[in-house]
Amino acid sequence: MLWATGGGLIPVPMLDMIAITAVELKMLKELSSLYELPFREDQVKSILTSLLAGVGAPALGAAITASLLKTIPILGVLSGAIAVPGAAAALTYAVGKVFVQHFASGGTFLDFDPKKVREHFARQFEEGKLVAAKTKVEASPKVEASTKPA
Repeated sequence: MLWATGGGLIPVPMLDMIAITAVELKMLKELSSLYELPFREDQVKSILTSLLAGVGAPALGAAITASLLKTIPILGVLSGAIAVPGAAAALTYAVGKVFVQHFASGGTFLDFDPKKVREHFARQFEEGKLVAAKTKVEASPKVEASTKPA
């Protein structure tokens, strides 16, 4: 999630989406290794695209729109820098959770069906937004009042 968040901070429109996709592919490669499953990048890219386009279309559309907002000087860059990292974290969280469940139940990339995980993906995306917000709060520097006399 943190790597995807970092990808979302890239100020160049659509380059951020490429970075986020690369993070998700790396995550899926690591998961496939953990579950001792074959990984073919071209096949997994297709599956990931199908999952995000079919199941996460509203969230993905919002993230792409926010990315494109970065083309607008100042206000657009700020808006994109706020919106894209959170969406990237939540999407990556959901992708990871969906595939962990699929692999843990004996599934492979070959029998993955995005339509069958639609509701689970939506729940995981909502949970991912909460986890991302909590992580953001925990990572924020705490301001402490100075106890030194003036």
